[in-house]
Amino acid sequence: MQENNTIYLSEESHGEVMKFDNLKIVLPKKPRYKKDILYHNLPKAKQKWTRIPPPKALTRANASDFVDYIEEEFRRRMDGLWFYNNGVPTYITGSHYMFIQWSKIDVGYPDYRDANRTFFIFWEACKLDKNSYGMCFLKNRRSGFSYMASSETVNLSTMTYESRFGILSKTGADAKTMFTDKVVRIYRNYPFFFQPIQDGSSNPRVELAFREPAKKITKNQKHIEESEALNSSIDWKNTGDNSYDGEKLKLLVHDEAAKWIGQNSIKKNWGVTQTCLLLGRKIVGKCMMGSTANKLQDGGSEYKDIFYDSNSGDKDLNGRTRSGLYQLFIPAQDNLEGFIDEYGYSVVETPDKPVMGVDEMIIDVGAKNYIQNRRDALKNDTVALSEFKRQFPFTIEEAFRNDTQSCIFDVERIYQQMDYNEVNSITTTRGEFIWKGGVRDAEVIWVPHAKGKWDISWVPETQDQNVIGSRFNKKFPGRSDSLVAGCDPYDHDTTTDGRRSDAAAHVFHKFSMSSDASMQFVCEYINRPPKSEIFYEDMIKMCVFYGCQILVENNKVGILKYFENRGYYEYLMDRPEMTHTEWSRGKQKTKGIPGSGAAVINAQAEAIATYIYDHVGMNTATGEMGRCYFNVLLDDWSRFEIDNRTKYDASISSSLALLASQKYIKPKKELKVSSPLVKRYTNKGMSSKKIR
Repeated sequence: MQENNTIYLSEESHGEVMKFDNLKIVLPKKPRYKKDILYHNLPKAKQKWTRIPPPKALTRANASDFVDYIEEEFRRRMDGLWFYNNGVPTYITGSHYMFIQWSKIDVGYPDYRDANRTFFIFWEACKLDKNSYGMCFLKNRRSGFSYMASSETVNLSTMTYESRFGILSKTGADAKTMFTDKVVRIYRNYPFFFQPIQDGSSNPRVELAFREPAKKITKNQKHIEESEALNSSIDWKNTGDNSYDGEKLKLLVHDEAAKWIGQNSIKKNWGVTQTCLLLGRKIVGKCMMGSTANKLQDGGSEYKDIFYDSNSGDKDLNGRTRSGLYQLFIPAQDNLEGFIDEYGYSVVETPDKPVMGVDEMIIDVGAKNYIQNRRDALKNDTVALSEFKRQFPFTIEEAFRNDTQSCIFDVERIYQQMDYNEVNSITTTRGEFIWKGGVRDAEVIWVPHAKGKWDISWVPETQDQNVIGSRFNKKFPGRSDSLVAGCDPYDHDTTTDGRRSDAAAHVFHKFSMSSDASMQFVCEYINRPPKSEIFYEDMIKMCVFYGCQILVENNKVGILKYFENRGYYEYLMDRPEMTHTEWSRGKQKTKGIPGSGAAVINAQAEAIATYIYDHVGMNTATGEMGRCYFNVLLDDWSRFEIDNRTKYDASISSSLALLASQKYIKPKKELKVSSPLVKRYTNKGMSSKKIR
């Protein structure tokens, strides 16, 4: 049952509420009687998950003698289970129970982990939500996703009629390995009462089919009786954009989804395979998508897009996220191998006294401290440090960090700044610039609004807002001496990768001895209104409020014409002198700056690189941290590719603002003095003598 962003795991009674960003999951209510909770009769210290093997005497032949036991296992499979865990009544879902009780993996049966409980509860909510295609799970290394997904594939396929279950991974070989080494192994070790009628080999390599083998018509058997088989199957496919295209699936497992490389695209494949989970507009199948993030250039970037498009708090009018999935992130310290106590809880902070681990090893340091110690040891190796943070992330931003070697900027400084902003909860303010009273060209006011189009970190004093000069009956920005803006506009075309490019703009405060916003970006706009005229008007409002000129890419002339028609032509900035070439100097008549050309591109990249070095991250000389507070901009810089600039709207607009802020000093012409090779002498002042 569900209400808006609240999912109820039980229709009968409601208990504890778990929150995942904007999603609320209501667990079943704790049983009224202690006897209905497993381990109720044990001392508190002894109350912990312990797998109970099936009765030794139970066989297929005498199953009728164990009806109560078998029926209870089916009930737990469907409804889940309550057990006391060190004195705490704890609920696990049926899928989680099947994982720790009946899914034999490479090391035997899995231990209970509280982080896995979180995973399965979130997954249960995704299954129940009629508007969810499933989950997009961002994880750290060795968190057990492949085994949990394999367990759920076997669990669902062995109790569902007329359904197909599919597996994809970063390569076809990986999908096959998951199928043969995990899925088949789990199924073969299921108790007989959970194993349906099976067709084919007992050790299949391509398909595990729960169909009744074909029967021949004989003299004694002249017709085929109706089969009790499920007619369901599990298989895998080679990795490709169109894998499973046109096929109906009950469950699709997308393992290692952030590691698709080469010609294969996880975004394109998900665009195809999500239709395999639909019947008309009804979602009839689910997807378990999970992965550690690869380097951005090696598949991580596309997975990042899917993950951020899976925010359950950002839905369309149909009640679905942009990807259709719901995102889940569990930090590395909450599920790190070797730091799980005997009750399945993660030992995040260093304990006052050593505690016993579930692996029967003593834990005397917390997972967070352990990870930080490893980071400190790698601090002089930025490449290794960046890789380690991505594999064992504290935050989502760390999980999607770029490789320091693949970016032309100082990525470590960028990440230092992002970490500082995150740790110190330094946030910008979201809001909207509007014409006061709805009257155009009157006064622009700032209105904080959660769904506004701007983020700001600083606003001028009231007397310094809306400062407009006038000369020759033309409007001039009144604070252009201290503030400038850069803008990467958009037209109605798409970029080469099919993405609808956003418009981006940044306001930058020039150097000032009297302002606390000196050398800072103070305003950010990254949006795409439905009509370009709305965006153009947004830029006018921003420039009027701050009283600044704006440098725009002039290959999209719509914004230039709009400013001119609205009487704000003088708010448009000319091309900065330092970006001119000998050919362009004196010949460009249009306001703005071209979006191509080696001189412009190199100047933009150099402006960002210089700013990062001087004003982002830790200043080793002073020990002070930079004051760039826009993490979206910082993230865009960290991924910037100079040969593929169209993807990085924020980088382009910020670089234009930096170019606009630079003061051009015209080089002095040197006075050329000619020096003749042969000296000439005059006879002025000398008496002339006649030569005889």
